[in-house]
Amino acid sequence: MKTKGAILWGVGEEWSIEEIELGDPKAGEVQVQLAASGLCHSDEHLVTGGTPVAFYPVIGGHEGAGVVTKVGPGVTGLQEGDHVVTAFIPACGQCPPCSKGMQNLCDLGANLLAGTSISDGSYRVQARGKDVIPMCLLGTFSPYITVHQASVVKVEPDIPLEIAALVGCGVTTGWGSATKVADVRPGENVVVMGAGGVGMNAVQGAAAAGAKRVMVIEPVAKKREWAMDMGATHTFESAEEATGKVNELTWGRMADKTIITVGDIQGEDIQTALSLTGKGGRAVVTGMGNYANTDVKLSLFELTLLQKDLQGAIFGGLAPRAAIPELLALYQEGQLKLDELATTKYALEDINQGYQDMRDGKNIRGMVVYTDADR
Repeated sequence: MKTKGAILWGVGEEWSIEEIELGDPKAGEVQVQLAASGLCHSDEHLVTGGTPVAFYPVIGGHEGAGVVTKVGPGVTGLQEGDHVVTAFIPACGQCPPCSKGMQNLCDLGANLLAGTSISDGSYRVQARGKDVIPMCLLGTFSPYITVHQASVVKVEPDIPLEIAALVGCGVTTGWGSATKVADVRPGENVVVMGAGGVGMNAVQGAAAAGAKRVMVIEPVAKKREWAMDMGATHTFESAEEATGKVNELTWGRMADKTIITVGDIQGEDIQTALSLTGKGGRAVVTGMGNYANTDVKLSLFELTLLQKDLQGAIFGGLAPRAAIPELLALYQEGQLKLDELATTKYALEDINQGYQDMRDGKNIRGMVVYTDADR
C-alpha cells in the first residue's frame, strides 16, 4: 500500500514527510493502523548521528499503538481488530535471554538498527524507490506499519490508543529503571537525573516503590514543576546544587539509588551519578549517548572502596509482554499517570516542530496523532 511517513535521509537533516510504499505482512507479520506515536529522544539520536544505522534513509518512530488490519501466515494470538502496542524490543519468548526471563534482551534485537525484517531479512518500506530502515523494526512515524508479531503486544480494547502508545518505550523504560533495575525499596532515597519522557516515569516508579525521597535534577523549570506532580519530593536545577542538599537531607549518606535519564548522556554524567550515590548504592545508566563516545569519568577508588554498583538498563529491564499490560492496568486503576505525559499533540507534518519543542524542553512527551485524513 501507499501511505506517508517521516523519513530521515542523512545525519543532520530534518524529517521529510513523503510517500512511502509499505509491504503486506509476510509469515509471522501483521499490519497495524496506528493511532499515535511518541516523539522519543532516541529518534533524535538518528538525526545527530549518535545512534548508528546500517544506511539511510530511515523511517523514525518506535513508540506507538493501533489496531491490527492484516495478519500474515503463521501468526498466533493476534487477529484483525486487535488493539496492540509496539514494543521497541521484539520478544520471541524462545531465545536464551527470553527463556531466562530477560525479554528486553531478546536475540531478535540484533537487527534493531539494520532494518531487515525478522521474517525473511528483506525490507517492508520503500521511499523514492529505495529500501528504508524502520527505527527499531517499527517505523511508527507513519499511520501504517508492517511488523513482526514479536514486536507488538496485545492490549485491552477499552484503553485509549493515544495513551497506550506511551508504554511502548518511555513509560516502561523509566518505570522499570526504578522498580526493576534500580530495585528501589521502601524508605530509600532516590535521585533521578533528567526529567523527560523517561525520567518522569522513573520518578513515578520510584515513588510507587515507596521511596522516602525522590530528588530530581533537571535544568528546565517547567519540567521541575511537572516532576513534583509525578511524585518528586525535591527538585534541583543542577547536580552542583543537588549535591549539598542531598547530603543534608540524607544526613551524609547520599542516595541509595541514582538513575541517569538525561536525553544525551555524557561521560562525566557517570561520575556525577556515582558521587550522588552512597555506600553500597546503585547508579543506573538508562539515558543514551553517542555510540562513539567511550570516554567516561569514573573514580575507581570510590567504586571499589564504597562498593558502589554501576548498572546499565534497556527497556527498564522489563519483559514487554508482561510489563505493557501491567502498566496499562495500573493506569486504569489510577495508580499510574499517563494522560499528563502527552503534553503536546502534533500532526505528522509538524514532526520537526515537535522535536524542536523537545529540544527546548517544552514537553514531557510530544505525540504525533493520526487522523482520518492520514488514512
